[in-house]
Amino acid sequence: MAIMALRADASKYFLGYVWWVLEPLLYVGVFFVVFNVILKSRTEDFLVFLMCDKLAFIWFSKSVFQASSSIVAAKGLIGKINAPKTLFPLALIQEGLYRQAAVFSLLFAVLYGYGYTPSASWIWLVPLLLVNYLMIVACSFVGACLVCMVRDFSLVISLGMTFLLFTSGIFWNVNDLADPQMTQLVLTVNPVAFILDCYRQILMYQTAPDALHLALLGAVFAALTAVMAVVMHRGSQFLALKALSS
Repeated sequence: MAIMALRADASKYFLGYVWWVLEPLLYVGVFFVVFNVILKSRTEDFLVFLMCDKLAFIWFSKSVFQASSSIVAAKGLIGKINAPKTLFPLALIQEGLYRQAAVFSLLFAVLYGYGYTPSASWIWLVPLLLVNYLMIVACSFVGACLVCMVRDFSLVISLGMTFLLFTSGIFWNVNDLADPQMTQLVLTVNPVAFILDCYRQILMYQTAPDALHLALLGAVFAALTAVMAVVMHRGSQFLALKALSS
């Protein structure tokens, strides 16, 4: 489903698959102009600083937002076959994963161009990407159920993504806060901020992230994914009726 959807989406546009990389680059370009050119950010290598987190955040926000409406959007198919309801958000999550592979390839090329060469610390990208993926799946499953039951939640999710955009340290370094306790609070209560900070720690500063914190997040999101999968399986007919009644 994901591969066919990607092909269909690419066929709609003149530039086709180029938009996989061009779209996130344009997002980065807009914020680079605002924060570096207009506001004169003093962060060294601000373009790399911004790309490390903004590209990862686009993956999370776009995947969760689209997957949250996936069951409702597929009500025509749901009315004909009794398919697992986890199938629909997972298909959109996989679309985002395939796109992100191309985006991360571009990010690595930019990092190399700025002199950030691979080091032993980059091995931490493997567990980080896994936890990032689990976070997307868990949040998407929750969002898909909520939007299926009450459509208004799609607006709440959109506003929530805007909130996270400005509070997760994408344009500023969470470690530069004057109060160390506030830094710890942000990284503790906001898993998105912690994961985005891990990307910078690994790719730019060549340091390993907090392994315990990362492992705990992975366990939490894995457990939440499992619970939601069971809930969506047992409530399959209920979700189908909610989707069809929209």
